[in-house]
Amino acid sequence: MSHFVRQSKYRHVYSDPPKHDDCWTGFRLSTATGEQQYIKANPKFFAVALQGGGGPFAIVDVNQPSRYMPGTPVISGHSGAVLDFDWNPFHDNIIASCSDDCTIKVWGVPDEGLTETITDPLVDLRGHGRKVTLLRFHPTASNVLASTSADFTPKIWDIEKGVEMHSMDGIHDQLIQDMVWDHTGGLMATSCKDKSIRLIDPRASSVAQTIENAHDGSKSSKITFAGNKGTLVSVGFTKQSMRQIKVWDPRNGCALTKTLDIDQAAGVIIPFYDGDTNILYLAGKGDGNVRYYEFVDEDPWCFALSEFRSTTSAKGLCWVPKRGLDIMACETARALKLTSNSVEPLSFRVPRKSDAFQDDIFPDTFSGEPSHTADEWWGGSDKEPETMSLNPINRPQGGGSSSFTPMKTPAQLTKELDEAQARIEFLEKKLQDAGISF
Repeated sequence: MSHFVRQSKYRHVYSDPPKHDDCWTGFRLSTATGEQQYIKANPKFFAVALQGGGGPFAIVDVNQPSRYMPGTPVISGHSGAVLDFDWNPFHDNIIASCSDDCTIKVWGVPDEGLTETITDPLVDLRGHGRKVTLLRFHPTASNVLASTSADFTPKIWDIEKGVEMHSMDGIHDQLIQDMVWDHTGGLMATSCKDKSIRLIDPRASSVAQTIENAHDGSKSSKITFAGNKGTLVSVGFTKQSMRQIKVWDPRNGCALTKTLDIDQAAGVIIPFYDGDTNILYLAGKGDGNVRYYEFVDEDPWCFALSEFRSTTSAKGLCWVPKRGLDIMACETARALKLTSNSVEPLSFRVPRKSDAFQDDIFPDTFSGEPSHTADEWWGGSDKEPETMSLNPINRPQGGGSSSFTPMKTPAQLTKELDEAQARIEFLEKKLQDAGISF
C-alpha cells in the first residue's frame, strides 16, 4: 500500500512543546486591541507592546530567553498606545511603529539591544487623520512602508526621505482588517470590514480586482499571498461562524480554486505562508493550536500535514525569518507565540538524522538585501526578491544591514545652522583680535 502514500519532504514536520527555560516571561502587555499580530520578529530581535505611558514597546533578543524585568529600557515616544510595528526587512536594527496618536515613527535599535529608553525617533511620519492600525514594509524595495488607518486610507511612505509617496484615497469606506504585499511588491491586497478583498496597484492607486463577499461571516478575515505561486489565500468565517480557508487565483479573474472548512472556534486566524517549503501555517488568536498545510500546483491544491496542539491560548503570533533559524537542526520554521504574559518559541522541524546540510529542504531563501531603491520601485521597477544559500559553507555573512540615512528634520537643520553660525562668529572674532582683516 506504500505507493498510495503521497510523497513529500515535509509530510512529517513536527513541533514539540517548548520548555519553560526556552520561553520569555514577565511581560505586562498592552491592553490595546485591534487587527494587529501584537508581536513581530526579525533574526535578531522581537518586539511586543507594553502597558504604560508613551506607548512603550520592548525590544528583546530573539536568541536569549529570560524573564523580562521591570525597568528594562524600552522604546517610548508616542502619546498613545502602540497598535502595530514592523521590522525593516533590509535592516535588522530599524523598526517602525504606529499608534493611537495618528503618527508613524521609525526607530533605530543598537546592535546590542536597548541599553537605555529611547524617546526620540529617527523619522516621524504624519498624514493619517485617525489612529494608524497596520504597518507593512515592502518586500523588495528599500525603505518603503505601507500603512493603513481608521481613516480607511492606505498610504505609502519613503522612510529614508521621511515623506509620503502616495495616498490611496477613496478605495475603502470601512475599516481595513488586513493588508499584504505580493512577493515582489508590485501588488497589494487588502481585506475590509465590507467583506471584500481588493487587489490594488499601489503605484497607480487603482483597484485591479475585487472579490466581493470573500467570506460570509462578519468577523475579521486575514490574507496572505502564496509566495511566487501567484495565488491569494484568505482565512475567514462562514455565516455559521465556521472558520475556513479560501484560495483565489488573481491570474484567472480571482477565481475561487479551493475552499476548506477548519473548525467552529471563535478566534481570528493569522496565516503565514512559507514560500520556500510551500507550507501554510494557521494560528488563531485565542486558541493554542497551529495547523499547517502543504500547497501543491494541482487539484486538490493543499494537503493537511499536522497540527501543534496546546492548551495555552495565543494573544498573537509571528514568524522568525529563515536567516534566524537553526538550519543544521533541520528547523524549517519558528513561530513566536504571545500569551497573556509570556512568549513561547515553537520550532517546526523535519526529522533527519544526518548532520550535513539538507539542501533538498532548504532552497535559496530571502537574503535580507533589497532588489531596488524606493525611487526605482516607484518609477516602475519590478524585481524578484534577492536570495541566498542557507548552507553554512556558502552562506554570505551579514544580510539585513542595508544603508539607512534618514532625512534631517527642520529642527535638526535649524540646530546645525545655529551651531555653524556661532562657530563663524567665534572665528571672525579670533581674526579681529589678531588684527587680521577679512
